Amino acid sequence: MELNSKKVTVQKNAADLCAHLSDAKNFEQLMPDNISKFELIREDAFIFALKGMPEIALEVKEVVSSSKVTLGAISDKIPFTLIGNIEAIDDNTSAIELQFQGDFNPMMAMMVKGPVGKFIETLSTNLETI
Repeated sequence: MELNSKKVTVQKNAADLCAHLSDAKNFEQLMPDNISKFELIREDAFIFALKGMPEIALEVKEVVSSSKVTLGAISDKIPFTLIGNIEAIDDNTSAIELQFQGDFNPMMAMMVKGPVGKFIETLSTNLETI
């Protein structure tokens, strides 16, 4: 299953945005209002939970300077990645599109598509304000 957010403009240059997303603690400010837990477990990893959803642990898996940050689930129970594709616009502005890739059976994909879609849209909307 693959879902993409809208592409949003961020008032940070591509290198600064990439560095911001590479720091796991910065994801707390991007989370939706219905978050029930956010806990930093390592410098590059965190656990979060939305009300009514199980806890999910994510870690920074890959950083491609100024262009891409990939986070992945720590547990194999819910195998997915969240990729931030960053494009430089000018010296002070960049654009980002979030891409969710999950390896789910068809029933699970049907159940999580709506909540996950809403989640990545919220993350991308919150990125516009950092």
